[in-house]
Amino acid sequence: MNRAAAEARGRKAERRAAWWLRLHGWRILGERLRLPVGEVDLVARRGRTIAFIEVKWRDKPEDLDLAIDQYRLRRVAAAAGMLVPRFAGPRDDIRIDVILLAPGRLPRHLVHVWQP
Repeated sequence: MNRAAAEARGRKAERRAAWWLRLHGWRILGERLRLPVGEVDLVARRGRTIAFIEVKWRDKPEDLDLAIDQYRLRRVAAAAGMLVPRFAGPRDDIRIDVILLAPGRLPRHLVHVWQP
């Protein structure tokens, strides 16, 4: 798959994840936030919880288990650390989540996957 197709697939997955979150009571605060240390696909709020979310799409559901690794989570965590002042207040709970997507499957929302 070429870079443009991969980029389009990633954007589509992020849109699906954002709608799924909205249906579950989350408000999307930011999308595709890129920093020198990493990238956060979505930032969402529900109540006092702010989630910095990595979204992964795989063509085969069985490939989802290998879609996320410690390297990617460290980069998301580094970017989230820089973004916290922009999105969170002093009383907010901060976490890093992952949403895994594949054709014919409901999104799988992994909660609080990284503890720095």
